[in-house]
Amino acid sequence: MSYSPHTAADRERMLAAIGVGSVDDLFADIPTSDRAHRFELPEPLAEQEVRAELARLAGRNRIPRVSFLGAGVYRHLIPSVVSEVIGRAEFSTSYTPYQPEVSQGTLQSIYEFQSLICELTGMEVATASHYDGATATAEAALMACRLKGRHRVAVSTAVNPQVRRVLATYCAGPGIEIVEVGADTAEGGSGLTPVDAAAGVVKDECACLIAQQPNMFGCIEPMEQLAEAAHAAGALMVAVVEPTSLAMLSAPGSYGADIVAAEGQPLGIPPSYGGPYVGLMAARMESVRQMPGRLVGATRDGQGRKGYVLTLQAREQHIRREKAASNICTNQALCALAAATFLSAVGPEGLREIADLSATQARHVAAAIESAGLGQRRFSGPYFAEVAIRVPDAARRHAALAEQGIVAGFLLEPDYPELADTLLLAATELTTDADVEALVEALGSTP
Repeated sequence: MSYSPHTAADRERMLAAIGVGSVDDLFADIPTSDRAHRFELPEPLAEQEVRAELARLAGRNRIPRVSFLGAGVYRHLIPSVVSEVIGRAEFSTSYTPYQPEVSQGTLQSIYEFQSLICELTGMEVATASHYDGATATAEAALMACRLKGRHRVAVSTAVNPQVRRVLATYCAGPGIEIVEVGADTAEGGSGLTPVDAAAGVVKDECACLIAQQPNMFGCIEPMEQLAEAAHAAGALMVAVVEPTSLAMLSAPGSYGADIVAAEGQPLGIPPSYGGPYVGLMAARMESVRQMPGRLVGATRDGQGRKGYVLTLQAREQHIRREKAASNICTNQALCALAAATFLSAVGPEGLREIADLSATQARHVAAAIESAGLGQRRFSGPYFAEVAIRVPDAARRHAALAEQGIVAGFLLEPDYPELADTLLLAATELTTDADVEALVEALGSTP
């Protein structure tokens, strides 16, 4: 950087205090070949030239005309009020609201977000500031280990593989063991997590059982029975949910979930090449002191006026340091505001309509492909808005359709070798009958 407030003498004193000879010595653990060197940047351009270059680069993007891609991230109609609200300067430029006297707007928006998530999940308390669904799930597992004093977690293989990889990263540092419960992916299988298998795994001193609803294959898991199996072993039940599905499926609080984690992207946030997103987390009040993330509470000031403050801050790293419930730190909660605005705009009936249309179109997709003789459902279990379809030579045809501007879902084989030639196709309220016809026609003309 071109400016530093520290003088050469300041730097020398700091280096001497930590026993290092030079700033370069601080990077000795990084191989020289991996360190940043001189950047070869082009000459500066005038504003008009920059605009032209950015337009040229943007023109290289290939935007599909039809997409059935889901697997954790979904296209939904976002009401225009969402961008209007999150674009307001008082929200888009806000900082972590440590000073309540100047942060009432931000604090209230987070409080409303938490309230909506509690209502959606049927849980008693929710926190904010989680980065995405995968990290919220990993934080839920660590929270369960703190609550139970155990160092082993069980997770179904029907949980999204990307989420399980993040979970493994989080558990590696503290030495938490992960044991897997194999989903029923056999030929003619249900695509669900077997309750008996889960009970057999979780009884071995596990802090929690993690299952996803709907699961990676779009199937609807027997969550109540899985929760009973976890509780019988003295473990907690962590439910990883898709938020729009909760307008149709049972709320986690009703089937015995102890901690809920979710990816909040479907609630008013575009796919955006993978982020930024927002993680959702909710739990029961008895566990609140072990919950990670920001927690906003409502209170009264000295004059009796309602106000909002960060509460139970002793859980957080700016106070407890290495003993904190987590190291989640600075966060504008802008994506949380987007989710709260989305839920407020569509309301309970609108969310139910989104879920209903998504489920209906998923069945339209499956029926159209099967009736055309192009593929068949891979699993027998009930499903929500994604369906696994076996299609001959799926990988090649998937690539061929992409060249035609059609994204034929998600290939399951790379993550599940036993699911060769299987496409995971997702539908939402944006999936039209014409989209389904285009998919079927393209699959039929690409033998």
